[in-house]
Amino acid sequence: MRALVTGAAGFLGGHVVAALTAGGAEVRAFDRRPPIAGFPATVEFVRGDVLDSDAVRRAVEGCDAVFHLAGVYSYARGDAALMRAVNVRGTRTVLDAALRGKRRRVVHTSSCATCGPARGRPATERDLPGPRELEVPYKRTKLEGERLALEAARRGAEVIVVNPTVPVGRGDLRPTPTGKMVADVAHGRARAYLARSALNVVAVQDVAVGHVLAFERARSGERYLLGGDNMTVREVFAVVARAAGLSAPRLPVPWTAAYAGARLADAALRPVRREPQLLVLDEVRAGRRPHLFDDAKARTELDYVSRPAVDALAEAARSALATPDDNETSAVAEQPVPTTPQP
Repeated sequence: MRALVTGAAGFLGGHVVAALTAGGAEVRAFDRRPPIAGFPATVEFVRGDVLDSDAVRRAVEGCDAVFHLAGVYSYARGDAALMRAVNVRGTRTVLDAALRGKRRRVVHTSSCATCGPARGRPATERDLPGPRELEVPYKRTKLEGERLALEAARRGAEVIVVNPTVPVGRGDLRPTPTGKMVADVAHGRARAYLARSALNVVAVQDVAVGHVLAFERARSGERYLLGGDNMTVREVFAVVARAAGLSAPRLPVPWTAAYAGARLADAALRPVRREPQLLVLDEVRAGRRPHLFDDAKARTELDYVSRPAVDALAEAARSALATPDDNETSAVAEQPVPTTPQP
């Protein structure tokens, strides 16, 4: 099999490249920037942008499968236009190229953010985010991109959607909002946590293997959550802090207080066209409800498995400590409560 991986230089994209290569696939890695750590020698790297239809069409040529991971994962309000361009228009461009000519199977990477959260229980693939959740541009654009993929499947194309929860592990070097959360705790910048907040945490390597299983076994037109363990944010921070040799943050902050602080920080920095680094308004908004998920469908239909989330978090903490800490925040942005990303 020859597979194209878009967004291959990203955190999850790089792990999908590794999982495909380990399984014997020929991989063409497509990204607008090269990876920080490099690809295996057998991987063909093509530099390009998913917004460039000609570049995407050339990258698809000769490939039997397409894994579309390119996307903008951000809660910065200044990135809203870019998220719409890449997460929606870029998805349309990739689907148009992938589904032209020879029949190919496409795995589209969405997010658990398009499946919930659900009130009072873990969300499944049958759920959708509520209207207030969709006020966050990241969630809204990921749902729009996912719907393009599912519509293509309804028209007869071989397209599967996978919905990772919160992948963590080594190699989140740029980092993603999740990687930044881990780094904030590991470097001692987190002195409190968002009360009653919860996440589904999973090892990034397991999510990558889940992509390959989806290609091999999933039903076209279906969504598959790829998750791990549901944990409170207090538990997440405690595991990361322990791996970093620190005391766990002990102060719970009510969501209303965090949200008020985020609004104040946002207003204070808006005149200088900056956004807070720790109290990011849309991240706090997204953390209003626990983000719990049930991935039984992938475990049953794909034979998907995941290792303990505590091990993945400890690995992520060690990776964050081994990475140069270039955190730069203003006095206003440096708040005691790190935001809790909900992918």
